[in-house]
Amino acid sequence: MGRYITVSVKLPLEVNEKLGLKPSKLLRRIEVDEVKREVEEIQDLFRRFSREFVVKSIREDREGR
Repeated sequence: MGRYITVSVKLPLEVNEKLGLKPSKLLRRIEVDEVKREVEEIQDLFRRFSREFVVKSIREDREGR
């Protein structure tokens, strides 16, 4: 099992009631958004290469082992 840390957050009661925030869900959402941004950046990079180029590169790498 992975390692964990404990994170505590104090929110004014009014903020929590108004937004209905749950800190753990908020942290997960931030993490998901960050991963989505990274995937989008990688997709943009990979779109520059043709499928044939990628397949050829993988085959050359495997044959070189």
